[in-house]
Parts: sequence; structure tokens; C-alpha cells
Amino acid sequence: MAEAFSGGCGCGAIRFVCSAQPLAIFNCHCRDCQKASGAPFISAMAVPSAAVTITGQPKYHSVRSDSGNTMSRGFCAECGSSLFARISGRADAIGINLTSLDDPNRYHPTMDIWTSSALGWVHMDPSLHKLAKGPPPH
Repeated sequence: MAEAFSGGCGCGAIRFVCSAQPLAIFNCHCRDCQKASGAPFISAMAVPSAAVTITGQPKYHSVRSDSGNTMSRGFCAECGSSLFARISGRADAIGINLTSLDDPNRYHPTMDIWTSSALGWVHMDPSLHKLAKGPPPH
């Protein structure tokens, strides 16, 4: 059985526990992640949706993503912390922002995705696998 991990928002109104290991861990450089985070990329993991228990009520904002899917991003309506992402057509997986983990050093990205949208001034770790598009299939 996988060792559970947990996390939450900055103010504590939303908490989560995941009982499965990540399916993928990545830095996403798509324009939607850039706009949603206010940063050049988001570091996140995909995990099985059924393995995540959320307490509190995240607010979701949905947009059409670069892939053509609907991307729904979950955040805390109280403090604004970005926590989750759900992609239409992938109900079996949920994205969790690595910085929302209680121990964000526990997991490390293994790839950069949507590198075709990466900002020119961002230095990407040359040792990570690169995908021009994304996300990777699970």
C-alpha cells in the first residue's frame, strides 16, 4: 500500500489526503498554467481521483486549455491558494500543485510539459524529460 501524503491551502480552510503514489510529476509550461499561477510554470502531480479525499470546499474556475479540453482549477476562496486541476476527459485523475503539499520536497518533477509554450527566459533543468505538448498519458 502506498504511503499517504497530505496538504492544503495557506489558511487551512481546505485540506486533502492522497492514498496513492503519483501517476506523473511535472512542470507545466502551458499558457493556462502561466496565467493561473502568475508564474512561468506550475509544478504538479497527477494522482488517481479516487485516492484523494478533500475536506473544505474548493472553488473551481474552468477554461478551455491549450489541449482543447476543459481545465477546472480548484483554489481556496478564502486565501486564494491554488490546489487542484481537473481535465475533462480525465475523470480518473486529479492534478495537485506540489507547493500545496505539507512536504513539497517529498516529490520532484521528472519532466517538463508544454515546453512549446515555455517562456524564453526560463531555465529548464536539462536532466528532465521534455514534451512539446502534454500532459503525458498515464
